[in-house]
Amino acid sequence: MLRAPQLRWLNNLLGLFYPNLCLACGRNLSPQQEGICISCHYKLPRTRFHLETDNPFTERFWGRASLEAGAAFLYFTKGGRAQRLIHHLKYEGKREVGIYLGRLYGEMLRTAPAFRETTLILPVPLHPRKQHQRGYNQSALFAQGLSETMDIPWLANGLQRTEYTTTQTKKSRLERFDNVERAFIIPHPDKVKGQHVLLVDDVITTGATLEACARKVLELSGTKVSMATIAIAQ
Repeated sequence: MLRAPQLRWLNNLLGLFYPNLCLACGRNLSPQQEGICISCHYKLPRTRFHLETDNPFTERFWGRASLEAGAAFLYFTKGGRAQRLIHHLKYEGKREVGIYLGRLYGEMLRTAPAFRETTLILPVPLHPRKQHQRGYNQSALFAQGLSETMDIPWLANGLQRTEYTTTQTKKSRLERFDNVERAFIIPHPDKVKGQHVLLVDDVITTGATLEACARKVLELSGTKVSMATIAIAQ
């Protein structure tokens, strides 16, 4: 049996070849840590929107979509921890980031009065071509993590994207909505009817994509919609 000094030596040696780095700051993690270091965990730019019925998230949908509740976990700023985490998730294949952040936020949402009545989690889908290129849907990973700690089922394909829309980055709010207005379908409406749906995505900017998804869900009888994202761009 290896003793404590020998285990530390072995862990340090393994760290040279298989570095275990914090996904938010890039520093080395101890063997007991996973994903994000303790310092970054406490310094994550949390919004706490889930504690307020009216907040900067829900305000973006006033007059656009009927929401029961809406919140983002983190503030998104250039060069900040949230941007680094999402970059790892979307562009560097770090799938564990989405699940990890979903679990963290799910622990908070499960005790928030505004989110207690949700019954089904639906991730905003990627077009099949885009998902094939990336290999996964980052919003689905976030949904999976939320589901685990909120104890609410999720459907990976509850919504499907049928149109390959152009990038939203440089479009206005109206242009973004026009770009995605007819892009989504619900292939199995019987699984969604009568549900209080929690729509989830990675980052909200104008909210055009979430709005289009919400309108599609609300076309079904007896549905309600709430929303949650990893981050909100200011």
